[in-house]
Amino acid sequence: MKINSKWFLLLLCLPVYSMFGQQTKLLTLKEAVELAIQNSNANSLAKTKVETSKLDVEAVKNNQYPNLKASGQYLRLSSAHIVSNIPSGGNQSNGSSSSGPLKIEQLMIGQVNASMPIFSGFKLKNSIKSSEQLYQSEKYTEKHTQEQIGLQVVDLFAALYKAEQTKTLIADNLKTIQQRVLDFTDLEKNGLIARNDLLKVQLQEATVQLALDNAQKNVSITNHKLVSLLKLPENTKIEIDIEAIKKEMVANQGISNTGERNDIKSLELKKTAAETGIKIVKANYYPSLAFTGGYIAFDLTNVLTVTNAMNYGIGVSYDLANIFKNKKQVQLAENKAKETKIALDLLQEQINEEIFQAQENYNLSIKQSSVYEKAVVQATENYRIVKDKYDNTLATTTELLDADYEQLQAKINQALSKADVAQKYYELQYASGKLINSLTINQK
Repeated sequence: MKINSKWFLLLLCLPVYSMFGQQTKLLTLKEAVELAIQNSNANSLAKTKVETSKLDVEAVKNNQYPNLKASGQYLRLSSAHIVSNIPSGGNQSNGSSSSGPLKIEQLMIGQVNASMPIFSGFKLKNSIKSSEQLYQSEKYTEKHTQEQIGLQVVDLFAALYKAEQTKTLIADNLKTIQQRVLDFTDLEKNGLIARNDLLKVQLQEATVQLALDNAQKNVSITNHKLVSLLKLPENTKIEIDIEAIKKEMVANQGISNTGERNDIKSLELKKTAAETGIKIVKANYYPSLAFTGGYIAFDLTNVLTVTNAMNYGIGVSYDLANIFKNKKQVQLAENKAKETKIALDLLQEQINEEIFQAQENYNLSIKQSSVYEKAVVQATENYRIVKDKYDNTLATTTELLDADYEQLQAKINQALSKADVAQKYYELQYASGKLINSLTINQK
């Protein structure tokens, strides 16, 4: 048979395409968290808010500096009727107007004014203080955002590991069952077993195949979620470096779980800023003092010219209406501070509950893992005994299949429990505000 050379080359290239179609990336948990933080839109937004808050601090601080304004006007006048009480030419008789009509066509005014705040009821000082507190609050919010991203990675890592372990164990079990189907088929042909027994193992094969397909689906979905979170190419297949994770957990077992969450620190600073806001509003009860100075030049054609007119002094302003109006503003600021305090108390209660629950879940996961270790030994021994009985016609096919299923389920539970211990450990670190530190990731 003659094969077209183009089709032959295409067939040769197909395995190459499939080989390079999917990229495999081995990741530790620390590397994945760092990558997620680096590429996360949520972290970028939190970082931008920090930068915005810093600019706000600088903008408020600018109010400490003098205000300097310059203005000028040039006006054309038409048919102006001017009566001047200024005597002309040093003649001061009667204070009458000038002897003849004046031709006045233009007016020019130029002035420069400067003012330097001296006292405003400490409004400026407290405004700077409040903006700095909000800036520090945003920095802690950014750190808490990174903790949340880290927890997302932990949960997806655990889910992916569990799905892959389940898939591997089911695939191994399916090979055993497929061999059993072949063996039972030969036995049924030779009349050594009933057809009903063959149908049972074939049904088990179909059931396990469906379970394997479902496990593969779970692997694909979880892998896609993790790839999307890390902003990796869609065709990336993530492999978990489980040994590195075990080493990280062992190295961090000595880290205390007691700590303060960044979201608590952020809200505490917002509460302090709200209390400072009360002082800012109360400043309206006080007068404002400012040092003022200026220069003016004035020229009204044929009538008056003023140059080198310097002025300086102290300006006082006081809005008397604030005595009545400002009361509501103070009450509003006090209520906002009260709201923040209540929110802080609620958050602290929630965090205490999260820490307690996370600690209990971690303790339970360790106990369950120990139980599942024993269950695997027991299920394996039970299957061996039932298999010996079956080979000696002392056990039924149903008993053999049940023992095989129990052994598979015990192995799956064991694998899942190991991942669950790691997941619950890092969830406890998150609840305690120590997740990023436990992964030795520097927060910038």
